[in-house]
Amino acid sequence: MNWQQLVDNRQRFFWVLQIAGWIGYALVNYIGSKVFEMRDIYVFVILLNAYAGCLMTVPLRYLYRRVWNAKPWLLVLVVFTASYATGTLWSVVQKFNLWEIYRHGYRPDEWFYYFQQGLDAVYIILCWSGLYFGIKYYQLLQGERQKALKANTMAHEAQLKMLRYQLNPHFLFNTLNAISTLILVEENKDANKMVSRLSDFLRYTLNTDPIKKVPLEQEIHALSLYLEIERVRFDDRLAVDMQVSDEASHALVPSLILQPLIENSLKYAIAQMTQGGVISIKAQVFANELLLEVSDNGPGAELKDGQLVNATGVGVANTKDRLKTLYENNYSFVLSGNTPTGLTVNIRIPYEKAVAE
Repeated sequence: MNWQQLVDNRQRFFWVLQIAGWIGYALVNYIGSKVFEMRDIYVFVILLNAYAGCLMTVPLRYLYRRVWNAKPWLLVLVVFTASYATGTLWSVVQKFNLWEIYRHGYRPDEWFYYFQQGLDAVYIILCWSGLYFGIKYYQLLQGERQKALKANTMAHEAQLKMLRYQLNPHFLFNTLNAISTLILVEENKDANKMVSRLSDFLRYTLNTDPIKKVPLEQEIHALSLYLEIERVRFDDRLAVDMQVSDEASHALVPSLILQPLIENSLKYAIAQMTQGGVISIKAQVFANELLLEVSDNGPGAELKDGQLVNATGVGVANTKDRLKTLYENNYSFVLSGNTPTGLTVNIRIPYEKAVAE
């Protein structure tokens, strides 16, 4: 087992550090006893004290885990109170070991000796608490770093999949074929617009960093380019209804998070309807969360427990993977039937407002 595996296993890592730390404490005290030329029986007292300290600090771990997310002032209060109580109790055990085992019932006359040893024990427990929180925060930082690396990798994979599957040769073929048709019928102005839109959309997909989030209004602009390209193929059969609130338009979203869902609606809804259909895109902010909805009035799809049955595409799966990587469990992705027909995709993610440049 390497060091990283040991750090990742928090239970084992705690016990390794706990035992090693108290062994180190015992060694330091043993070296000090040699300096003061104490009797060999004092080594036994040192071991008992270290063992008692090891056992008494274990409950602190579970206490600190329970108050980990508490307010800072409450957390500090709990740490100092628990450290003082544990240190005081430990000092009583140390006095018992020292006076009953090493000094055979000796009691000092001065109260200062009681107080001093008690404070020493409290300081050591406070140091233990400080090390615990320091190592805990280090583990959290390492965890966040690993999540960022994983998100980086999956985002690049999602971008590659998008270029390979979502912007597939069929899309480019259909677009170029539509441009060719416009040129043949001498609709050069419309053909030039199509080339410009295709160029802008492809440039956006290549230049947008898949790791960073972008304002929703920027995504809506890219979707508009994509839909304008597809509208040449579907003509009047494709209608789009966009309802995006002003607050939602400034929210940060993963780049190209809605494009695969729009493509699914085009492929499985609009393309299947002779009279055409409507794709609806809605976005609003509610309770500090961004709510996104993509729906169509097509023939719909078979659902089971909110999942597509016999799904063969990659759009829905890629979208869910990206959301899972970026937001862990702080998101929702729900598929449901539309009324009266069609499919609706609802996405809920934390609301993050874009900072104006």
